Amino acid sequence: MTTSPSQHDDVRMRGFAARSTVEEAIRWVDTQTSRLSSATELLQDGHSRVLAEDVVATLNVPAFDRSAMDGYAVRADETSGAGMYNPLPFRVVGQSLPGRACEVTVESGDAVRIMTGAPLPTGADAVVPVEVARENEGLVEVTEPIAVGKHVGRIGEDIAVGTTVLSAGRRLRPQDVAVLASIGVAEVSVVSQPRVRIIITGNELVQPGDVRREHQIYEANSFLLRGLVPRDGGAVTSIEFVPDSRDAIFTALTEPGADVILVSGGSSVGAEDHAPSLVAEAGELAIHGIAMRPSSPTGIGRIDESLVLLLPGNPVSCLCAYDFFAGRAIRRMGGRSLDWPYRRSTETTARKFVSVVGRTDYCRVRKTEEGIVPLAVSGASILSSTTRADGFVVLPPESEGIAPGKAVDVLWYDEP
Repeated sequence: MTTSPSQHDDVRMRGFAARSTVEEAIRWVDTQTSRLSSATELLQDGHSRVLAEDVVATLNVPAFDRSAMDGYAVRADETSGAGMYNPLPFRVVGQSLPGRACEVTVESGDAVRIMTGAPLPTGADAVVPVEVARENEGLVEVTEPIAVGKHVGRIGEDIAVGTTVLSAGRRLRPQDVAVLASIGVAEVSVVSQPRVRIIITGNELVQPGDVRREHQIYEANSFLLRGLVPRDGGAVTSIEFVPDSRDAIFTALTEPGADVILVSGGSSVGAEDHAPSLVAEAGELAIHGIAMRPSSPTGIGRIDESLVLLLPGNPVSCLCAYDFFAGRAIRRMGGRSLDWPYRRSTETTARKFVSVVGRTDYCRVRKTEEGIVPLAVSGASILSSTTRADGFVVLPPESEGIAPGKAVDVLWYDEP
């Protein structure tokens, strides 16, 4: 059962009085997010963006009859009977080149030398490929009959005027952008990218490359998040590293200009975990503490127009909470699918998976010849477990575990 905001005011050094379910947290995120408004972008910046409206062709592709081969433009019926032992001669009366008008008209017995993409001359209705033609001293001999329209790209054959080329909601692939370029589109209306601010807290953190003092650790979560956010269609607008100070965290949280604020660290119940009470103070802390492993200290709320997600500082918990809640929110805002952005398949378990009723488990797994096995190391701070794992299995709260030999859905860490 979701607790009221008043119960989230300050749980430092007291623990969680109650925990929300994963389903409740997802439902709250979904009610608080929607697709952002559209933006006009240059076509070259449209890759992987989501179309905000249909694109309708305003011209034909091709816009003129053109050759699909290097060869000779002829009247097809005049090639009837041509063969290796019966070559038919044609007069070469000119040539047609790409990007230029062809002033030559093909009369009976004529041929026009033509290049791929060049306009088909008036009077011609087919192209003989160079492979079945021999040119010599103004004549070309054709050694194979050609059908009408062969090797000719007709007007509108690819795309006709008025055709809906791509529909709203489509995530633009490289070939989609190329098709838009082929109909002369220079700018495209796409769903705005969610603006994401990343806040990293912790006095113990030091950046890679800097000198690490005793009892300090190298900070890794910003590197994790700066890869995950673009994957889900968000734009990282800033990454701020702040100490465990209420004033510093409050300033970072309340700065305007972000659709989503991701806070890594300081989300639990320790004495220095200031973020939850600050979110409650500045806005609304709707969720704090979720019945899941790892990531149980996750918090979710709002400050003004920004969705705020408090991600645990332990790296695996950070990854897990991001994937369950933050990534979903960013994809929803950007018009993308809400489904997990991982390839999935059904596999057979080779060993027992342990779970607890009432808790959602994010279980890292390896694929072996015998089947899927859970990783022996399950600690939320063991980031290397995600590189040794091939993927993960989500065990629902009603599960008491999975016996060997059972089918499970595996989500794979490799790119889909």
